[in-house]
Amino acid sequence: MPDAAGTGSQTTKSLLVAVSHAIERAALAAAEDGPMAVVALFQRVPYLSHERRVYERIAERAAVTVVAAVGGDPAVDRPAGTVLVPLDQREPLAREWTVVVLTPRFGATLVAHDRETVDAGAETLEAGRLFDGRWSIRRDDALHEFLRLRRALGDRLPPATAATMDAVVARVREVPATPGESRADAMFRHMAGRSGRSRPPAREAEARFATSEEVRDWSGESGVTASGVLPVAMLGVRVPAAHRLPAQAGRRTAAMRDESMLTMLGELAGAAGRVTRVDEDEFLVLIPGLSGDDAVQLAQRVNVQLAEAAAHNAFLPATATVAVAVTRRRPLPGEDVRQALRWAVAEGVPVAKVTEPGPE
Repeated sequence: MPDAAGTGSQTTKSLLVAVSHAIERAALAAAEDGPMAVVALFQRVPYLSHERRVYERIAERAAVTVVAAVGGDPAVDRPAGTVLVPLDQREPLAREWTVVVLTPRFGATLVAHDRETVDAGAETLEAGRLFDGRWSIRRDDALHEFLRLRRALGDRLPPATAATMDAVVARVREVPATPGESRADAMFRHMAGRSGRSRPPAREAEARFATSEEVRDWSGESGVTASGVLPVAMLGVRVPAAHRLPAQAGRRTAAMRDESMLTMLGELAGAAGRVTRVDEDEFLVLIPGLSGDDAVQLAQRVNVQLAEAAAHNAFLPATATVAVAVTRRRPLPGEDVRQALRWAVAEGVPVAKVTEPGPE
C-alpha cells in the first residue's frame, strides 16, 4: 500500500476496487468546477463491461471520458458517451489499471501496474491479484497522469477528443491548485490504508485443499474475471489405482493414499496454490503466477517427491503421471489438461507439457 509520502507499493485488487470506486463517485458528485476530463484503463474488456453504467453516467457529466482495454471493440464495448481506445496486449498500458479525474479545481488518481502474482491469503484469484499501486486526490498529480496518458494514447485518440483533452489541460493550468488539498489527500490515504488492513489470517506454507466447486469459485467462474491477466499453472496428476498399491487393500488404503497425496501436493504448491481431487485416481494442482519453466520443473518434482515419500509411506505410490500447462484463460481449461493427462497415461509419458491450452 502507499506509504505516508504517497509512493506506490504492493496492493491487492480488493483494496484498489475500493479506491477506484471512491474516485468514480467523486467524478459523479455535483460540483461547479468543470470542465471535467476522465481517463480510465481497464486491462481487459470484462472489467470495463462490469463498470459500463458507471462510466456512462460519468460521461454525461464530463467534457470528455476516455476508456481503454485490450481488444476492445468501439462498436460493441464502448459505454455510451465515452471514447474507447483498444489496447494491444503487448504494450505496457495493457498491464495498467488507472483512473484519472481532472478538473480545474479537483484531481484524483489511481495508478496500478499488474504484478501477475496473487496474495496467498486471498479467497479468490481476482480479489488477491497484486499490483504496484498508488493513489492521490491532489490536482497536480492528476494533471501529471492525465498528460502521461494523453501522450501514451497519442494518435489513437480521435482529433476532437484530443482537442477537448488539451482544452481541459489549458484551463487547469490557468487555475492554481486548491489550498488545503493536502489535508484531504492525507485523509483519503489514511482511510484507504485502514480498509486495506482487513486481510484474512496468514496461512501456513502449504496449499489449501478444495472441492471442485470451491476451485471454480476461487478461479473466478462465478464472478467478474478476464482472460489474459494472470498466468495460472495447472498440474493434472494421475496415480495408480488404490487396489494396485502393494500395501493393505480396501477403503483404508484409498483414504490414506488420498490424504498422503494431498499433503505432498500441497507442500509442492505452496501457500498460494489450490489442490483438489478430481476423481478416484486424479488430482489437480493450481498455482497462480508461475512461469512455464517453473511449472515444468515442479511437475518433474512430483515424481521425485513421490519416490522419496513412498520409501517411508506404504500408502503412497512411487510414481505418477503429470500433465502441466500454464494458462491465462478464464475459465481455466481443466478439460484440456485432463485430455493431455489421459494421453500421457496411455503413452507412458511421465510428464506431458500442454503448450497451448487455448487462446488467452
